[in-house]
Formats: sequence, structure tokens, C-alpha cells
Amino acid sequence: MKRKKIEGILLAAGESRRMGFPKPLLRLNGDTFLAHTAVSMLQTTERLIIVLGAHRDAVVAAVPADNRITVIENPDYALGQLSSIKAGLRAVSAHADAAIVHLVDHPTVLPESFSRLATEYGSSQKPILVVRYRGRRGHPVLFGRSIFDELQRAPINFGARAVVKADVDRVVCVDVDDPGVLLDLDTPADLAQAGLPKVPAR
Repeated sequence: MKRKKIEGILLAAGESRRMGFPKPLLRLNGDTFLAHTAVSMLQTTERLIIVLGAHRDAVVAAVPADNRITVIENPDYALGQLSSIKAGLRAVSAHADAAIVHLVDHPTVLPESFSRLATEYGSSQKPILVVRYRGRRGHPVLFGRSIFDELQRAPINFGARAVVKADVDRVVCVDVDDPGVLLDLDTPADLAQAGLPKVPAR
């Protein structure tokens, strides 16, 4: 079977209002959320597109030096997450079969979870794959190229979830032994509960 060409889209454009500090620059295992997640994703993806928006100048300095990484800016980041997904999809290479979309505020996802999505995509023949831990869906999500145009057409206020829910027969849930796929870090309290370093003083 021909190996599928998969690229990654890492969404890091949000305003981080509830955190009070740019989430891509928070720390995990001595590295930023952004750099840590980029390294994890690049173990599976051929190329990684990092979508920036709010706090762009500060966040771009944390992007790892790797020629497989492309940084783009979403000027419409205030419109929400789907606007950044659309921007990221426009930057995916023409030869790519699929894109794994992930969020910078889910930094504890294991590299193996990204790899499992890619492996399952190669064998499932389904265009949407979602990781699942103990019956609960999480992030990342893989979209085959056949879904890209539908995502571009999706109303910005509905988000990508509406596309995922539109037809259950085209979705595969990939079970992983990784609680990190559910760990959404939005507030200082979330960091404390996860045992991660506090928000730095500004």
C-alpha cells in the first residue's frame, strides 16, 4: 500500500484571554507548548504549518528552527478556530493526502497519538479520523483532502465540528491510551490541576 502523505496544522493564533498569557509560550518539560507540540507532530507529519494570529511577534520567536515548518498568519483569527483551520488548509502542499489539525493548548498529547491517526488513515479509507480516550473524543483530528473544500465552505460560526458531525459514516474514532488528547488548558487553574508551571509574571 502506498504510504499516505500527511501534513500537520498547529493552531496557535488565539488571544488566550482566559489564560492571561499567550498559551503557545507556556512551558512543558522545559520547552514552550508551541515547540514541544511541533516536535511531537513532526515525528509523524512530513511538514508542519503553524498558524499564528494574536501575539504573533512574541510567538514566532518560539517556533523551532526546522525547514519542515512553515509559519503563516491568520489575519482573521478573532473570528475563531475555524478561520485558522481554513488558513492552514490553504497552505497545505498540493501533493498531501491529508492534514492532522491540532491545538497548541493540548500540548501533552503523545507523539504516538499522532502516529496512530496516520496509521489508521492509511488503512481505514475514511476521510475524518478523531482520537478518542475512554469513550471521549479529543484532539488531534485528521482530515483527508476530500474534506478540505467542505471545511473552507463551512460557516465560520459553526466551526469544524459541524463538518465532523455531518455524516457519521465517514468518521473513524481512533482509540488511544493518552489522556492528553482530552487535556484542554485554558486557564491558570487548568495548569495547576495538570501540575504544569504557573503563568509567568509579566
